[in-house]
Amino acid sequence: MNNKILFRFMSVAIALLLVGLILFWVRTKQVSLLLVNGKVYTVNDRQPVAEAVAIDKGLILRVGTTKEVKSMYTGSRVIDLHGKPVYPGFIDSHAHLENLGVLLHELNLDGTTSLLEICEMVGKEIAGRPAGSWIIGRGWDQNRWSDKHFPTHAILDRVAPRNPVYLVRVDGHAVWVNQRAMDLAKIGPSTRDPAGGRILRDEAGKPTGVFVDNAIGLLSGALPEPTESDRMSSVARAVHECLRYGLTEVHDMGVDSEGIEIYRKMIEQGKFPFRVYVALENVKDLWDRYRRSGPELGGYGGSLTIRALKLYADGALGSRGAALIEPYSDDPGNRGLTLTGEPELRDVAKEALDAGFQVCVHAIGDRANVIVLNAYDAVLGAGGGKSRDARFRIEHAQVLDPADIPRFHKLGVLPSMQPTHATSDMPWAEARLGSKRILGAYAWRSLLNTGAIIPAGSDFPVESPDPLRGFYAAITRQDAHGDPPGGWYPEQCMTREEALKAFTIWGAYAAFQENVKGSIEPGKWADLVVLTDDIMTIEPPKILTSRVVMTMIAGVEVYTADTSAARGASSPPGPTR
Repeated sequence: MNNKILFRFMSVAIALLLVGLILFWVRTKQVSLLLVNGKVYTVNDRQPVAEAVAIDKGLILRVGTTKEVKSMYTGSRVIDLHGKPVYPGFIDSHAHLENLGVLLHELNLDGTTSLLEICEMVGKEIAGRPAGSWIIGRGWDQNRWSDKHFPTHAILDRVAPRNPVYLVRVDGHAVWVNQRAMDLAKIGPSTRDPAGGRILRDEAGKPTGVFVDNAIGLLSGALPEPTESDRMSSVARAVHECLRYGLTEVHDMGVDSEGIEIYRKMIEQGKFPFRVYVALENVKDLWDRYRRSGPELGGYGGSLTIRALKLYADGALGSRGAALIEPYSDDPGNRGLTLTGEPELRDVAKEALDAGFQVCVHAIGDRANVIVLNAYDAVLGAGGGKSRDARFRIEHAQVLDPADIPRFHKLGVLPSMQPTHATSDMPWAEARLGSKRILGAYAWRSLLNTGAIIPAGSDFPVESPDPLRGFYAAITRQDAHGDPPGGWYPEQCMTREEALKAFTIWGAYAAFQENVKGSIEPGKWADLVVLTDDIMTIEPPKILTSRVVMTMIAGVEVYTADTSAARGASSPPGPTR
C-alpha cells in the first residue's frame, strides 16, 4: 500500500514537473545570448546597476537580475560572468583611427626622453634600408628632454645623411625633418611661412628643420603616398587595438575622401567589426559634395555615420601654436597661430547647419576658444529651429577664459575634451600659461558645474587609445606613478560616474546616438565591454592594471582576452528593430 501511494505521489510530481517545464518553455522566449551573474553598470539613471542582460538580433531586450532575465528568456548561448563588471562599450569622442594604425607600423617615439635616444632609434631603422627610403615616425616631445628647445636638422643629418627623415611631434602640430627631406621638398631660406604656419629658422634665416601647423603642408608633396592596401592595413591594425581596449566606436576627426571609401570597402568585405562617427576633413571638393548630399546616418547597421565637419582654429600648446589672448608666459611676444578666422568659421558653420551637419572645431588656446564661441553664437542665434539641436562642438577646449566657461552650456556647445592631455601636459603647461591663466585650463569641473557635459576621448595617437587611462586621469588628475600627490589642481576632477558617462552616454550624445547606444537598456545596440576589475569601486591605481575580458558589438564578441584576438572576422550584424 505504501509503495502504491509512493508511486502515485512520484507520478503526480513528475507530471507537475513536466507541466512546469512546458509552461516555462512556452512562457520564455528564445534569444541569441544571455549574460548572467555579472555586475552591470547600465549608465541608466533609472536602473543604475543590474546582474544580467538578454540580447537578440544585436539589440538589448532586457536588463535585470539573473533570476528575472532567466525567467523571461532562454539563450542559445549563456555566458556566466562570475561577478565581473559590465559597462556600455566605450566611445572615444576624438581620435584619428588610421593614424593610430600608421604609428603601430612605423617608428614610435612616444616616451622618448632625449635627442640621443631618438637618433639611436632612427639609426636602427635605417639599418638594412636602401639609401633614399623615407624614415617616418611620430611621438617626440621636446618637453621631455633636458634641453627643452626645439631640435634641428643637424643631428638627424649626422645619423641619416642619405635617407629623408620625417618625425611628427606627439600632438601632430609640428614636424622635425633632416636636410635631405627639406631638399626633396625644395625648401630653403627663401621659402615663406604660409598663413597659419611657421618655419623655425636660425639667426641667418635658414630653416632649422621644424615646421609648425600649416607649414607642415610644405613637406607633404615630397612624402611617399601610401597605397590603398597600406591604408586598409593601418585601419585594420587600429581597429584591433581599439577593440582590445574596450572601444566600440570612435569619432574620427578629419577623414578625407579616400579614407571614407576605405571604410566602405572594409565594411562591405566584412573586415570592419567596429563603429566610426566621421567628421569630414575640410577640403573644398569633399565638403561641397557632402553639403549637397547631406549626412549619412547609421549606414551598414550603424558601422558608419558621416555627420560632422572638422575645422581648426589654432595649433597646439606644446608647440606654442595655440592661440592665446596674452603672450605665452615662456615666450614673450608669441600669442600662437590662428588657423581659421572668425568670419570663415561663421560662413562654414552656417553652411553646415543648413546642410544638417555638426561642426567640430579644434580650439586649444583661450583666444581660439573665444573666436569659435563668437562664431557659433552668431550662427546659432540666427539659425532658428535648426539651432535647437545642432550640438556644435569645440575639440579640446583646453585653455578657457573664465568668462567663456558658462557660454558652452548657454549655447548648447559641447566641450569635447581628452583627460590624459591634462596629465601629459601638467609638467610644463603652467610654464606656458602662468599661474593665473592655468586656472582656466583643463577645467572639467568648472564646465560641468555650469550644466555642460563633456564627451571624452584620447586624441590618439597623441595619447594612448586606452579609455581606462582617460578614466583614471579624469578622476585623479595624476600620472601613472600617482604624481602629484592629491592630483594636479584636483578641484577640477570628475567623479567616477561622470567619467564613465564621459566615455559612454555623453560620447553617444555628441554623435546624436544617445537613443541607440551609450547605455545598457532595452532597445539599444548590444555594444558592451567586460573588465577584469570594477573601475567604479577599486583603488584608482588598480584601474591602470585592469584589462578587457570581452568587447561586444551588436551582441557579437569581437574581442576576447582568452584568445587575445578578435573573434569573428566579419563585421557585427546590424541590429534590427
